[in-house]
Amino acid sequence: MSLVRDLADQIVAAHRTDDVTLPPPVYSLSSPPPRIDNEHAIDHYELAATLAAISMGFIELDATVLGKAWSRMVHHDGNFDPIKWPNRPEYFDLLPWTRIMNPKAFPECPKRLGLYGVMPDSEWIKRMVDAELPTVQLRLKSNDVKHIHTEIKQSIEAVKGSKTLLFINDYWQSAIELGAYGVHLGQEDLATADLDAIRNAGLRLGLSTHGYAEMVYADRFCPSYIAMGAVFPTTLKRMPTAPQGLGRLYKYAQLMQAYPLVAIGGIDESSMQAVAHSGVGSVAVVRAITGSDNPKATVKRLQELIKR
Repeated sequence: MSLVRDLADQIVAAHRTDDVTLPPPVYSLSSPPPRIDNEHAIDHYELAATLAAISMGFIELDATVLGKAWSRMVHHDGNFDPIKWPNRPEYFDLLPWTRIMNPKAFPECPKRLGLYGVMPDSEWIKRMVDAELPTVQLRLKSNDVKHIHTEIKQSIEAVKGSKTLLFINDYWQSAIELGAYGVHLGQEDLATADLDAIRNAGLRLGLSTHGYAEMVYADRFCPSYIAMGAVFPTTLKRMPTAPQGLGRLYKYAQLMQAYPLVAIGGIDESSMQAVAHSGVGSVAVVRAITGSDNPKATVKRLQELIKR
């Protein structure tokens, strides 16, 4: 185990300035710290990288995925280099075939979705169409089925004849019925949503991810785009992981570059350029627009920042 610890320490030291290290997750009696699995690991490189990832604050699922990827990278290169970081799809068992070859792939959407506004209702959708926002999402919070149906219908009508693309969060049945451009789902929705129905209706699918394990899982469904976050702290939605930060976002974007990518979570005017430079083709914002005194002017300013 001393060799494993030494290799792990080398990895941690090599990436101390990469902005990938976060405070370790807080564990309790009901959620004990992870065990490093000696029995099922392929070799000591996998064990070392898993241990290093946990030391850098990755949750157990992500650390396990990273450990396996690191081992594959070492065997591919023929040597152990702690400075490197696994960034090739084959290290993570990402699907090797292209969208054209995959019969289960969802319809394509633009590689660069641009500034992506996540809006609370159809009135905000209308305002964003007027502001010429390229992509919007209706994230409606309601238990009233009739109200939900009406809001989705009005949002779809609002974008008709415009260049704005509309994704409906969660309510995929109504999105299919009313002919939306696409839907956005969380990982927890994949077990219950009728993905075949969404695909057969010609709707695009965006999936949320919060780290390596969820990105690898999302790849199995070949969605139209992958959202990655939360990049920074946000109080709008409870997240399953700590904010990922720019360092991790840059590595995620490099790995998943075959997909249209959306960065989301706590992004505002001050961080817009740094996020856009990660390689993502879209930056999603909420309060940066809805909390503005002049949303239309803010949209214009944010779009200029993305293009710089």
